[in-house]
Amino acid sequence: MSTGLIHVGFGNYLSPDRIVSIAVPRSAPIKRSIQDARDKEMVIDLTNGRRTKSVVFTDCKYIVLAAVEPGTINGRLADSV
Repeated sequence: MSTGLIHVGFGNYLSPDRIVSIAVPRSAPIKRSIQDARDKEMVIDLTNGRRTKSVVFTDCKYIVLAAVEPGTINGRLADSV
């Protein structure tokens, strides 16, 4: 278990313990998951108006949208361990 936070751009941070998976928002199922979560008010948009490059799924069913590439977030996760 890590105690630090992961920087996901624009001064926003996530707890690495909460991250279940990281995906790119290109496929229809991911886009559908985002829309379903928006309807339930379970989306946290951390893009600051930029293009969404990563979709982070959390263990508490929230979906976090980030303007940082998934590989960047994954690298920061690996560095935090």
